[in-house]
Amino acid sequence: MSRIAYVNGRFVWHQDACIHIEDRGNQFADAVYEVWGVRGGALMDFDGHMTRLARSLSELQIRRPMSDAALSAILVRMVALNHIRNGLIYLQVSRGQARRDHIFPSPDTRPGIMITAKPVNFEKAEARAGKGISVITQPDIRWARRDIKSVSLLPNVLAKQAAAEAGAGECWMIDTDGFITEASASNAWIVTADGTLVTRPASNDILNGITRRTLFRLARNAGIKTQERPFTRDEALAAREAFITSASAFLTPVVEIDGKPVANGHPGTFSLQLRASYVATAKERARKQMNRPSVWLVACRGERPVN
Repeated sequence: MSRIAYVNGRFVWHQDACIHIEDRGNQFADAVYEVWGVRGGALMDFDGHMTRLARSLSELQIRRPMSDAALSAILVRMVALNHIRNGLIYLQVSRGQARRDHIFPSPDTRPGIMITAKPVNFEKAEARAGKGISVITQPDIRWARRDIKSVSLLPNVLAKQAAAEAGAGECWMIDTDGFITEASASNAWIVTADGTLVTRPASNDILNGITRRTLFRLARNAGIKTQERPFTRDEALAAREAFITSASAFLTPVVEIDGKPVANGHPGTFSLQLRASYVATAKERARKQMNRPSVWLVACRGERPVN
């Protein structure tokens, strides 16, 4: 089936989707994005992503392209139009189209928005999680506002490519003090010998992942001890378990770092149990979220919200 995209107020065939050459997202990376996982036709951690999108836009002083209700309806409609049962929805909002100039354009410049959808075989993802992944480490060369989900991702791309060339699944980045910040496209975690979950504190140093936040809630509700503090590569290698979290990876065990095994070199029961708990909880929350009458009413009618 041909894919459908949403670009600046119109649903279009994916192959026909385009933006203006002077869109500021294209010329300056003056844009932000969000990615939702879709399970069983429902968007996972919906509210968390919407909240973070609003924060990213605010931090960069980019106008919201439309109301939350209208945007919610479009996202749901994209899932339906593309017949996505399991997959990913990508949303990008730029400052808009304007004559090229480093200075912001007029405040009434209309933001640019585009949304794409793609199916994902989560059975393969489950199999990958069952085996775990290896990671490499590299110096963190990104800009100082990693808390903003900006499309300025070239350092992340280079890190991910380095991991792929090394036969690894991810790249953990290390700050100038020798501590892990996060991975190229996910947050980094370890489990200490006493079963404490450890990950770097939310600050300008990392992107505060939505899956990361959900996992904290699950752990605390289950009485699992958690700590937000930096940790080193050596501490990770000495840990009981390690893993990454993201909207697409959910929770994936890390079994090797720079060619050295973590614990026995196999996914730990702690990580796998947390993953199962996260997936089950996120699916239930997604089902309840998408059952909101106001969202489904617009989406199922096929009306295009006005932006």
